[in-house]
Amino acid sequence: MLLAPDVGSGQDQRPGRSRQPGGNTDASTGVSRRACVPGVGQGCRRPRREVLLLENERSEWELPGGKLELGEDPPGCMVREIGEESGWTVMAGPLLDCWQYHIREGSDVVIVTYGCHVLSDDPPVVSNEHKRAGLFAPGEVQELVMPDGYKRSVAAWFARLAGQAVS
Repeated sequence: MLLAPDVGSGQDQRPGRSRQPGGNTDASTGVSRRACVPGVGQGCRRPRREVLLLENERSEWELPGGKLELGEDPPGCMVREIGEESGWTVMAGPLLDCWQYHIREGSDVVIVTYGCHVLSDDPPVVSNEHKRAGLFAPGEVQELVMPDGYKRSVAAWFARLAGQAVS
């Protein structure tokens, strides 16, 4: 389920659980009410299929993406966030997966992933939100320090592409 942005319901009443002031956590589940919408990008004009991954402050690789803004739809969020984090223009593709990611105690988010097609031949530009960017072939992803949900999304996207002609 995609949770609505910015609709916090107050203090979490479960023992040992609390919400940070100004936070955005569902009181009954402890899950962030802002969905993160990463995109699995595959450059259609690149000589080989690769996925763009970004290294975060926790030294984990992740898909580019971010939080929904009020009134924004998930595919639009993905297109915007990929542009902000990599400089790439992309076209939104199919929904791939939805899962809950436990970042650390008191910090959980709902991740919704989409495939996307890169509309540029330019190399990615790393924003100030990440340490570095990398382009990885499907076989390289499983060995990276990266949440399993992201790995599952990348595998699902490449499986879809394998059955389609890439122009």
